[in-house]
Amino acid sequence: MTELTGLSSTLGEHAGLKRPRRWRRTPALRELVRETTLDVADLVYPLFVVPGTAVRRPVPSMPGVEQLSVDALRAEAEELAALGIRAVLLFGVPESKDAVGSESYAPNAPVQRALEALRAAVPELVLVTDVCLCEYTDHGHCGLLDPDGQVLNDETLEVLGRVAVSHAEAGADVVAPSGMLDGMVGAIRAALDAEGHEQVAILSYAVKYASALYGPFRDAAEGAPAFGDRRSHQMDPANVREALREAALDVEQGADALLVKPALGYLDVVQQVRERFPELPLAAYNVSGEYAMVKAAAARGWLDERAAVLELLTGVRRAGADLVVTYHAKDAARWLGGSA
Repeated sequence: MTELTGLSSTLGEHAGLKRPRRWRRTPALRELVRETTLDVADLVYPLFVVPGTAVRRPVPSMPGVEQLSVDALRAEAEELAALGIRAVLLFGVPESKDAVGSESYAPNAPVQRALEALRAAVPELVLVTDVCLCEYTDHGHCGLLDPDGQVLNDETLEVLGRVAVSHAEAGADVVAPSGMLDGMVGAIRAALDAEGHEQVAILSYAVKYASALYGPFRDAAEGAPAFGDRRSHQMDPANVREALREAALDVEQGADALLVKPALGYLDVVQQVRERFPELPLAAYNVSGEYAMVKAAAARGWLDERAAVLELLTGVRRAGADLVVTYHAKDAARWLGGSA
């Protein structure tokens, strides 16, 4: 014991010895040297807009998340603004669906009306819209289909351009194409510019995996495929080099920001996209399944929801994401602000 004590004393006196634990002793010290921060301004909150009036319909698989009618958005927007949340991502559920998703670009569709309502209610809120057809088609796929049920890539691009223009005309700040179709960013950029919407930014779902974690979202957006799956256009979860190629193509076509989806199982992808494209804002989508798993575990008392959520969201930021799209945004904002 004496020899060990002497050795410890000798090491402690050595000029080169580092003691990182000194910075962990108190909360104030830990915060002072914290390398990664999580702020309310980093969070984007998804909203699901549905037809009707006075609708606040809970999504059973996503506790705390609701489908909202346009008239219910004012109170929601005011709550978000009070919490310090600066941006929302809008998804629409149409009155009716057809094979070509024509409600996606209708001027009186839920997203278009929601944009106008939100712009009037909270002008400073950043309005981002999902641009895809899966919620609007009766078959639930992300584009027009050929007779064999395969997505028609180039024919779909024209429709996506119309959707983006309709969102821009209604007041969108940012459009976010999510279908993972080849050439979608270039087609949308050309359509926006041709109609005088050069100022509208494109946040591209450049890296969207064919994940098993989207199930609750499909309940909320009512957009599950009627047959088959989306593996023909969403990425294989095993691939990362492909993700970097996809991101590079979108950057070449004019993407103003990139997004990786899902987040938690793909933090290595987030990190590599950040290193490869340091000049562009990068978002990561903390998806519905990731949200639902935490909610379910917390409801059973298996983990501390507040501690777990803040740790996970900080991990997404540490991997390199500037923005985190998350259904936990309102909860996280309250926790970060110190309120219950």
